[in-house]
Amino acid sequence: MTSDIKVKICGLTTEEDVHAVAEGGATYAGFNFFPPSPRYVAPDLARDLALAAPSGLAKVALVVDADDATLDALLGTVPLDILQLHGHETPARVAELRQRYGLPVMKAIGIAGPDDLEQIDIYSEVADQLLIDAKPPRGAILPGGNGLTFDWRLLAARKYWTKPWMLAGGLNADNVAEAVRRTGTLQVDVASGVESAPGVKDRALIAAFVAAARDGNIVNAPPSLR
Repeated sequence: MTSDIKVKICGLTTEEDVHAVAEGGATYAGFNFFPPSPRYVAPDLARDLALAAPSGLAKVALVVDADDATLDALLGTVPLDILQLHGHETPARVAELRQRYGLPVMKAIGIAGPDDLEQIDIYSEVADQLLIDAKPPRGAILPGGNGLTFDWRLLAARKYWTKPWMLAGGLNADNVAEAVRRTGTLQVDVASGVESAPGVKDRALIAAFVAAARDGNIVNAPPSLR
């Protein structure tokens, strides 16, 4: 394992956010198209933000149970690289959207206990990537971005993954290094953990998060790679 861990910063709403993410060394910039979220961004604004993103920064669309008409309009407006499905999309729906739009699809899977782990194998059959997140509490409005963690030991015992995956759920600069070491993940995702207020990204917190994630990965590397 090397220090080249990939970081996704989700919920960008301003051009300053985009520049902070790029300058901080993140790999993915996430735009949230779920209206109830404090990180929601309208497609017209997201188009401008996506066009301001430097080359090499992957632009990810977070959607929740979006229908074809909504996705047609969104993808016809915003230049995007990855579609992140964060709702109750079935495996058949994931496969359908991959074929319809020709974009890589990342499927979010909520984890609260051992019974949720079987979803990893099911969605690995159809998605290009998986995002392993904390399952939202019963009655929660948001499917993610709630600042909740889950028991990382549930993933530590998993030795074989057939698809790339990303760890999410309550991560911040204080705990991401431990999360990386415990799970062995090569990718991490954060939204609320780099904010000074709901939906307001903080440049210093972004830089600190990226640095901490990579520090955790270096500690986990063989001595020859440190």
